[in-house]
Amino acid sequence: MKLSVIIVNYNVRYYLEQCIYSVRRAAEGIDYEILVVDNHSSDGSVQYLKEHFGDSITLIDSNHNLGFAKANNIAIRQSKGEYVLLLNPDTFVGENCIRQVLEFMDAHPKSGGAGVMMYDGNGNVARESRRGLPTPYVSFLKMLGFTKRYYMSHLSWDQPERIEVVSGAFMMLRRSVLDKIGLLDEDFFMYGEDIDLSYRILKAGFENWYIPARIVHYKGESTQKTSFRYVHVFYQAMLIFFRKHYGHLTFLVTLPIKVAIYFRAFIALIQMLSSRTHKYLGFFPKSMANMTYHFKGRKKMVTECKAIALRKGLTTAKESQASCIVYDMSSYSFEDVITEAAKHSGRKLGTYRVKSHIIITPQEIIG
Repeated sequence: MKLSVIIVNYNVRYYLEQCIYSVRRAAEGIDYEILVVDNHSSDGSVQYLKEHFGDSITLIDSNHNLGFAKANNIAIRQSKGEYVLLLNPDTFVGENCIRQVLEFMDAHPKSGGAGVMMYDGNGNVARESRRGLPTPYVSFLKMLGFTKRYYMSHLSWDQPERIEVVSGAFMMLRRSVLDKIGLLDEDFFMYGEDIDLSYRILKAGFENWYIPARIVHYKGESTQKTSFRYVHVFYQAMLIFFRKHYGHLTFLVTLPIKVAIYFRAFIALIQMLSSRTHKYLGFFPKSMANMTYHFKGRKKMVTECKAIALRKGLTTAKESQASCIVYDMSSYSFEDVITEAAKHSGRKLGTYRVKSHIIITPQEIIG
């Protein structure tokens, strides 16, 4: 088997459904399998997957939230592909994406990992598509707001480039390399495990690459970033990575980094509490309160979406004035949607499938 696609789900069944459909299109003609690990979702994801995909995917239904690393490892051990693709559920891939990455890695046997050009839900290229290792020096610069080195901004977006860190949102891995270096470090519950694995790939003498194949990553819709748990887990992962790989350095080097991490965690916690207080008092971001929608597609899709808009009290507008453009996935390919979103950079990207009757946006599911 050529490819195993592994997706870890937690309470995002509609994003996941769209992700699976995009993988199916992108993997046509490839010998592949899809494995989904559900991390004890409470939104009916497991039953939904059974009803809509049946035996066409391998579903692993966990009784507990295992975290990202452990859940992926369970699926990797069951998978059969020459390559393993770790893919976030809140993504969709262009039809050319998977084949383009596989062809590159086949032609470059020293490549151990590969990532792609990621667009966020506003049609902007995500800087996280290419990252450098968070060495003490690079980490300190990033904490101060100097991010050029961390995001490897000197590299071209239009051609393959060697990078240091591959994002876990789309992480293509060569199985033979995993057999040599081991799987994801389960000390990382969520976040940081992709950096750690990327570093181990480099230390073993292999290469990590950025490929200009395209996906959309809604950037964390599968996690709740306004929770205390998120703040704790994210910055705890930073500390785990630093202690694991740089704990041997002198106290004078490590202390400023640790202080900076705790400081950033404190600031993030304050911002989170402020945001939650505003929502509790009924204040919402102006951008959400003034959202306007435009629907692009066949007559049936537009009619159905307008009916949903009336029922949900959504405001519609002309394409040139809308803040969210919703595309009919029965009319557009995923590649077309990515191209369109890039043209309308800064406006939110929505999708709609007539069969599911659900509008998917970066902020919410509407149906």
